[in-house]
Amino acid sequence: ASNTARARGIDNTPPAQAIPRLRFVAETILEPIRAHYGVPIIYDGGLSWYRSPALNVAVGGAANSQHMTGEAVDIEVRGISNIDLARWVEVNLTFDQLIAEFVDMRDPSKGWVHVSAVPDGARGQVFTFDGRRYVDGLPK
Repeated sequence: ASNTARARGIDNTPPAQAIPRLRFVAETILEPIRAHYGVPIIYDGGLSWYRSPALNVAVGGAANSQHMTGEAVDIEVRGISNIDLARWVEVNLTFDQLIAEFVDMRDPSKGWVHVSAVPDGARGQVFTFDGRRYVDGLPK
């Protein structure tokens, strides 16, 4: 689902080849987070999980975004700061990329957590993105 896709009339239906990747992310990233925190995961309707190439362009996504393959998701957990969520993912899950995007240490509700997962060859990369640049690691 995507608010941007709906508003712009973009078909954001995942292709068949993305379904196994979406399932993999659900099982290895989303379900462990949901089980740990015991509350629903929040997706931003304009940024979240699968993005068709047209939607990716519409939201200003990276040209090689893993959202277009179903391998990445942007999430928040109600009542949990985004940096705490990112730190939990870093320590407890196997991921390809973990990016704390637009987080603000003074306001835990700011930003979101981007997590990607692949079945083989996960890089375990961890970054913070402040809107201008990527920095290795999570904020202290």
